[in-house]
Amino acid sequence: MSFYKLGINSDLVYALENQDIFTPTPIQSLSIPLVLAGEDLIAEAQTGTGKTLAFLLPLFQNIDIENNHIQGLVITPTRELAIQITHVANELSEIIPINILSVYGGQDVNAQLHKLKGSIQLVIGTPGRILDHLKRGTINFNELKTLVVDEADQMFHIGFKVEVDDILSQLPRSRQTLCFSATISHVVNTFSKKHLIDPQHVRAPKEQVTLTNITQFVVETSNRRKYDDFLKVLKQNYPNKAIIFCRSRMGTHTLYELMLASGFNVEELHGALTQAKREFVMTAFRNNKIKFLVATDVAARGLDVEGVTHVFNYNLPDEPESYVHRIGRTGRAGQGGVAYTILTSKDEKRLEAIEVFIEMKINRITVSEDSDTTDQKLKLNNSGKPRSKRRRKTKGPFGKK
Repeated sequence: MSFYKLGINSDLVYALENQDIFTPTPIQSLSIPLVLAGEDLIAEAQTGTGKTLAFLLPLFQNIDIENNHIQGLVITPTRELAIQITHVANELSEIIPINILSVYGGQDVNAQLHKLKGSIQLVIGTPGRILDHLKRGTINFNELKTLVVDEADQMFHIGFKVEVDDILSQLPRSRQTLCFSATISHVVNTFSKKHLIDPQHVRAPKEQVTLTNITQFVVETSNRRKYDDFLKVLKQNYPNKAIIFCRSRMGTHTLYELMLASGFNVEELHGALTQAKREFVMTAFRNNKIKFLVATDVAARGLDVEGVTHVFNYNLPDEPESYVHRIGRTGRAGQGGVAYTILTSKDEKRLEAIEVFIEMKINRITVSEDSDTTDQKLKLNNSGKPRSKRRRKTKGPFGKK
């Protein structure tokens, strides 16, 4: 299957080929013909499967470049995802000259509005900022053709359902609406029944995308030894670039400070940082100026960073889906990756839920006690059960979360 056969025009195919993209992914093959045909769509696809191009390609093709009004709107749950989608859209706009406005917190939108001189054809942004501009009258969606709600499950999980409903109430009813989601929950179904008209449903294969190229391990430890054992695994693996996930902002900041004091080239990423700081951190991480990124789940979706060899779950997430999104930051573009979960007894139930969700048991390992941090070995029990070991009664510096 080629992009030509899906109905994508030669200019956009040329733009893809300039980026060495020649073959559609499953979600692109399933979605693009339906979107081009004007159908409303509910698409279930995990992050990292190419869904951004699944909606941007037909959206670009359907926009009339002679019409200076807004014809496309993409709503995303996070600033990071808005930035990522805008980056992909900007690359396409080098071939198809479409004026793009990105709308998210911490950005000088007035300067961008002045630069575009009111000639905006595609808006990409977060719900709060889009609503703000609707209330101020600085953007107008009267001629909108296509609306995309991306990562709908995360959007509603973090509490944006009211804002999204408010935005949609101010859009033309005759629009086309596309809903992309990693999982189709009850809330997503309720939303689609309210706002979509006779939608088509497509579902991309899941397992091969995020898990096939990723080797997963669980490192069993205790609260007292958690940070010490994490350091041993980290030093034993020598990651080229790694993301370490924590569950809370406070936990992220605490681990960041500990790693910084231990001499690591590390930065933190969470919602309490200013937008300028977050963009600085992500740019430095992408450009290999930072080797380790300690982050909350704000970094788990929508961020396609090349060269991430390892992912560490310092804390397990509350939702099994988030585990898949986290480890999906490695093992991308056909490359191999490794994911370690640092497990204490309080996370056992979360791990059980994850193993049910991914339909596999993850190998459990323990850190050798008779070796130092620079030359230690991991003990692997292939049965998946930890070996009985006596732990030293020294307290690690991190302690409890």
